[in-house]
Amino acid sequence: MRKTLLAGVVMTAVLFGATYVHDFTLISIDGKPGRLSQYQGKVVLIVNVASKCGFTPQYTGLENVYEKYKDQGFVILGFPANNFGAQEPGTNAEIKTFCSSKYSVTFPMYSKISVKGDDQAPLYAYLTKETGAGIAGEIKWNFTKFLVDRDGKVIQRFEPAVTPDSKEVTGAIEKQLK
Repeated sequence: MRKTLLAGVVMTAVLFGATYVHDFTLISIDGKPGRLSQYQGKVVLIVNVASKCGFTPQYTGLENVYEKYKDQGFVILGFPANNFGAQEPGTNAEIKTFCSSKYSVTFPMYSKISVKGDDQAPLYAYLTKETGAGIAGEIKWNFTKFLVDRDGKVIQRFEPAVTPDSKEVTGAIEKQLK
């Protein structure tokens, strides 16, 4: 019953035609529904993450960027996904422990989802299909990043090789925080 209810909560945005990131509700890494509307008014960086990936050390950069800008109205949302090379095989509890013990992650993490394929999470269906030229498109690998403005509109995409602490990403974040 609980899984059915949570699935219904997550699907709500899809059924009513989401137009902003804030329209979605997903499950936190602790198993609780989390409405993304709680981040309205903040600049958000959405990242699909994995614990056993060559890009996994980007957790350090993500946490550093989060710490640097969080008091200015910025948040990072991590979405573990096992879509690429089975690089996120753990349970939510294992992922949470890994992130906090190895990388001291304090930014919000969500339950493991699928970012592509037939079981693609509604948020990622929106990000990859409904966000327009230059942003939409299939997720190619772990640590793809989407920058969202304070109103919930996706404004920029960064591919995995672009590190979160690069001038390209931090400059885009700073521009939105002004």
